[in-house]
Amino acid sequence: MRILLVEDTHDVGEAICRRFQAIGHSVDWETDGTAAAEILDFTDYALVILDVMLPGLDGFEILKRLRRAGNSTPVLLLTARSEVEDRVGGLDLGADDYLVKPFDFRELEARARVLMRRTAGEATNLLACGDVIIDRAARQVRLGTREIPLKRREMTLLELFAARPGRVFGKDELLDQLFGFGEGTNPNAIELYVGRLRKKLEGAKVRIVTVRGAGYQMVTDDQV
Repeated sequence: MRILLVEDTHDVGEAICRRFQAIGHSVDWETDGTAAAEILDFTDYALVILDVMLPGLDGFEILKRLRRAGNSTPVLLLTARSEVEDRVGGLDLGADDYLVKPFDFRELEARARVLMRRTAGEATNLLACGDVIIDRAARQVRLGTREIPLKRREMTLLELFAARPGRVFGKDELLDQLFGFGEGTNPNAIELYVGRLRKKLEGAKVRIVTVRGAGYQMVTDDQV
């Protein structure tokens, strides 16, 4: 999914970007709090990973602005402050979770999965659509007893469709979810990824159909 990372420590930011991009997420990384707040005014994300100590606006102020605007995007705060008062203060402002530096990147990934899963109303990392089973923790997809090898953006695309079967996704919306700022691409890239995914799902009881003039949707055999 598309994630906004707001972190001014470059080695930490680079490491977080690499980890999440390697498993298929699109990450926009911002180091300045004021710039991040402006981005959040016009861009939707599945998750915001927000450092507390930032140049410009600090993480708490960004969080306050986000919640005052009625934006319910899940927010995971990162901080070097370990005092209980700081953790409680961040949660009371509307943060969904809190991780104290230094942290294990595996725990960061797990907490991010929980927050995005919770937003979708799902209790586990397993996502089923028809006879296709997606294990988001292991980054594996199975069709019956057969594993389907997917590249990272194919996996992200499948997750989007499978989490909301029947929903029509426009090309621009899919572009926003699959690619971050600065990744030069165009709507033809979506056609390419949809085509690849269709081939890999051949024989499944689900399919991706084109809705003329609107985009794509995933349907199961009993919906056709």
